[in-house]
This record gives sequence, C-alpha cells and structure tokens, in this order.
Amino acid sequence: MTKKHGHGQGELIPRSKRPSIPIDSSHQLAVLTEELDWDELLNVVEEIRSAKVKNNAGRPPHLRALVGALLLKASRDLTFRQAEDIVRYYAPARYLCGLTETDWSPDHNTLHDFEFLLGEEGVRLVNEYVVKLALKERLTFSSLAVGDTTAQEAAIPYPNEMKLMAAFLSSVAVAGARAGKKLRDFVSRAEQFQQAKETLREFLLFGTTSERRRQGLAQMLEHVRAVQAKLGRMLAGLSPRLQGYGKVALRRLHQLHQVMERLLPQIEYWHRTGRVAKRKIINLFMPKLYSVLRGKMGKPVEFGLNWGITRLKGGFVLAHVAADRQQLSDARYAVKSVEECKRLFGRAPTAYAYDRAGHSVANVEKLRQLGVCQIGLAPRGRCAWQVEGTAKRRLISERIRIESSIGTLKSRRYGFNRPRARSERMMGAYGQRAVLGMNLTRLAKGLADRAGFQLAPM
Repeated sequence: MTKKHGHGQGELIPRSKRPSIPIDSSHQLAVLTEELDWDELLNVVEEIRSAKVKNNAGRPPHLRALVGALLLKASRDLTFRQAEDIVRYYAPARYLCGLTETDWSPDHNTLHDFEFLLGEEGVRLVNEYVVKLALKERLTFSSLAVGDTTAQEAAIPYPNEMKLMAAFLSSVAVAGARAGKKLRDFVSRAEQFQQAKETLREFLLFGTTSERRRQGLAQMLEHVRAVQAKLGRMLAGLSPRLQGYGKVALRRLHQLHQVMERLLPQIEYWHRTGRVAKRKIINLFMPKLYSVLRGKMGKPVEFGLNWGITRLKGGFVLAHVAADRQQLSDARYAVKSVEECKRLFGRAPTAYAYDRAGHSVANVEKLRQLGVCQIGLAPRGRCAWQVEGTAKRRLISERIRIESSIGTLKSRRYGFNRPRARSERMMGAYGQRAVLGMNLTRLAKGLADRAGFQLAPM
C-alpha cells in the first residue's frame, strides 16, 4: 500500500503517472495544428536557419517541435522556462509541437537558441506566412490597408546621467572580478569605485539643490574618466587565455568600454550646456535604443524602438522595426507600408488610410504611382480629402480600428511592450512574436467561426 500523509487508508494500487486524455478538437492549438501547412512552414524556417548557421555539422534540429514551441510562446507571453514546462506536460502543446508519440521535449536553452537564431527577420517571415494563409482562407483581404507607427518600450530604467555612470562602474566591477587576475586586481585596488559609491550616496541623499547636483555629477564624471582610461590601457595590453564565464566577462568589459567612449562626451556636453546630445545613448547594454517622441499626456517620450504597423481588412497585422528613429517616421512609413504590401501580395491595396502625420502632396503622388485608387491620408489644415462619401467614411472607420490592434499588441497577453529582452536583436524578435501571436489567435477564431464552433479556452 502506498504511504499517505494524514489520516485515512492509503491506496492499494499506485495511480498511473501517464494519464490518457483526449485533446479537444476545438482547442486553439489543435485548430492551428490541423490548419497550418507544416511542410511549407518548415521550409520557410529551414531557409532562414541555413542562411545563418556556419555549417550543418551535428545532429539535425527538431524543427517541428521548435517551431511549434515558437507558436505556443507567441499565443501567450511565456518565459522560456514556462514554455519548456508547458510543452513537456500540456497535451495540446505537445500536439502542436508534434511530440505526442515521444517522451522527448526541448529545454529552455534550446528554445532560446532557436529564437535567437531566427531573430526579428525570421519571426517576421513566419508571421508573413500566417498572413498569407489567412489571405488564402479569405479571412483577410489585401485590398484595404491602414498604416500607423508606434513605440515599443524597453524594460530599462530612466536614462539619466548619474544612473548611467553608476551602472557603468558597477558593471565594470562585477565583470572585472571574473575576467582574469589582472583585471580582478585592477577592480580591487582602484580607489575610484569606492569613491564613486560615496559620491552617488551623497547625490541621492543631499542633492536637493541644482548646485549640489552639478557638483555631484562633476565628481562622478572624474571617477568615470579615470576608470575608463585605466580600463582602456588594461584591455589594450591584455592577452588572456580565458574560458567560460571569464571569456564572457572580458567581452562584456570590451563592450562597456566601447559604449562609454561614445557616451562620456555626451554626458560632458549635457553637463556643460544643459542640453541632450544628438543620438544620446540611453542604455549601456542596448546602445541602439533611442527616445521616441510621442507627445502623450503624462508620457511625452518613450524609450525603445519605433515600429511601423500595417493592418489589413479583417484585422491581420504586419509589422516592421526601425533601425533608427528617422527610418520609420510617419511621413516615410505612409509610403513604405504600401510598398511592403505590394512586395508581399503582388499588388498595392486599392484603398489605403493613414493619419495626418503622413499627409503631403509628394506622398499622395507616390501612392497613386504605386497603384492606390482610394487614398485616405487625413489632410492637414484646410487641404481637401482625396476621397469622399462612402469611401471616406469607410477609411476613417478602418483608421480608428488600427488603434485597437496596437492596444491589443501591447497587452500582457502578447508582451509587445517592455519585453524580457536584453539585446536589441531580441527586442525585435519579441515584437514580431507578439504580432505573430495576435495573428494566430485571429486565424484560429476565424476558422472556428466559419466551421460553426467556439474555441475552447487555453
């Protein structure tokens, strides 16, 4: 008899730890598994993977399981450890990953490496495949499109100068302690680290006036200059033979030194003039992030990446990330959105809408050349609309709906905003994954509505 805590008689026969339960055919993951063309989808992923790996040595990857796990993480914003646990023990998830006939399941490291390999470009191509499938199933239509831009906030602290310099010194101290004996001795013997701690403490506790804050900032600048100069000389004459975490720590020190070479003049410029330098670095570990002016009440600036969003008729969404703050400005994305639609679907949308930030005579002319018949760019000032009547009302209605799509993307379910990413590359992948998740949910609901049943809750 099995032992049992508490009172009462134990069970004579132990319960089986291999339960046999049927998978509901109306479950969202089951609907997606049955509808997706896995051969075509795996060919898309294999093409991306082959272009990025150095060679094909080693065991072949379990692409079916890894792509299924990517779709699972897109449907719900999960950490890699949560995804590992769900794929291992949740029957619909194993069905999606094609693992119902085996005991194997990928671990969180494998899932992370696969998503890092795909990157933003790879997840975007998977999302484009889903949109084309919805177009084939007539759940969406490329004849009408709406464009807009939005910001993806990064999960970083507010980038003021004192915090950036304090983060630099603390990061150098942590990484230097693991990057070999010479750097460890440098960290332990340098007086600037302890002096910087005292300066930061005085700044936070007693920096009540502008003069005291300026003095504290000037003192911290002196400490950072000294550490930066000594660190540069140490790294230039260093030829260590490190392995494992020591090698990672040394790489981190090189990265910190290079970023601070660009950031230090920007901080000095702000201290001297009181103005923010152009292309200001706002994070030590993700230096490509930038500030996005939004003009919202209570949040005029957001720190992260700028995205262009295109919503097709039916609610399916395409997204593109900007490499810098000017690449996808409203005036530029109003045309780029149509160009991307033409590239994907072979022709430009018949009707297209955008807000007044994208309106100009040049943009209207470019859209006509691309083949857009009904141009719904909201006019500025006293300019006239290019459409009227029923077409105008329809485009205004569709223009409003893109705001709800952006709001859904930024909800906790998909995790577009403030993702758990520690690099610009993964921020792009997380953003595309959120768009993919919303499109997958809309695809499953559309198929269920057509078949006349309601999706079972996940």
